[in-house]
Amino acid sequence: MKNMKRIELIGLVMACCLLGGCQALEKKQQVGAAVELNGRYLYYSTLDSLALGLTGEDSARVVEQYIRQWAQDILLYDNATSRTNEEIEKMVEEYRTSLYVRAYEERLIANRMPKKIADSTIVALYEQMPDRFRLDESIMQGIMVVVPVDAPKMDKLRAWMAKQDMDALEKYVYQNASGYDLFTDRWMTTTEMMGRMPIERADLEARLRTKNQIEVKDSTKIYLLQITEKHMRGEAMPIDYARPEIEKIVLYARQADFLRTERERLYKEAIQSKTLKFFD
Repeated sequence: MKNMKRIELIGLVMACCLLGGCQALEKKQQVGAAVELNGRYLYYSTLDSLALGLTGEDSARVVEQYIRQWAQDILLYDNATSRTNEEIEKMVEEYRTSLYVRAYEERLIANRMPKKIADSTIVALYEQMPDRFRLDESIMQGIMVVVPVDAPKMDKLRAWMAKQDMDALEKYVYQNASGYDLFTDRWMTTTEMMGRMPIERADLEARLRTKNQIEVKDSTKIYLLQITEKHMRGEAMPIDYARPEIEKIVLYARQADFLRTERERLYKEAIQSKTLKFFD
């Protein structure tokens, strides 16, 4: 069976060569080679593996497509290197240089550039660029409790949440709630909140402006949200919310200065050591 398949492959290879205008196969230099093109060889072992599990037209189509792609890649590569060899070598060398330089700079930044940013720097930049740190969407801190629609003592639950009576609230949550999130120490956006309760953005924004307790119900659950702090879309970000963005700005500027200083240092050292030579 394998011999029959190989005979079929030989016929297919010959047909491909005839259709492509190439010469008859030459296997004098490479044992087991099925196709040769510009000194490159494609072997029967490769073609056999492609045809495993295939019969008839499927096998022929897969092998033909592989040979065609293999030959086209070689022809394109040889054509490119033969016509623009100097240009390609220059591009390769420039790319190699840029890779080495970038890798070296990344090591310098990781090992030698200071990363800690003083609070005074954060505050100063925050105050210097007030328009940069405006909220694209409202943010909030608070408490969220999800209970079944038939949950008991709802009036007391609302009161405990409004007063932030955590002892009573946590006891109730343990006995009755299906969901609970205390996020009084972190900010949550309206987009994040919309993923936690069934409410549209416009409705959530409108309620945030006038209420500190928001209640939404669906067919099985009641979602209670108690807001402890909020900032509306368009307002200035609180500084702790803006801090990650400020740190990125500071580190980016610091990185540029650090690398510029390092480049200048290396240049001066090369001149002083006469490694860098100028000719008249």
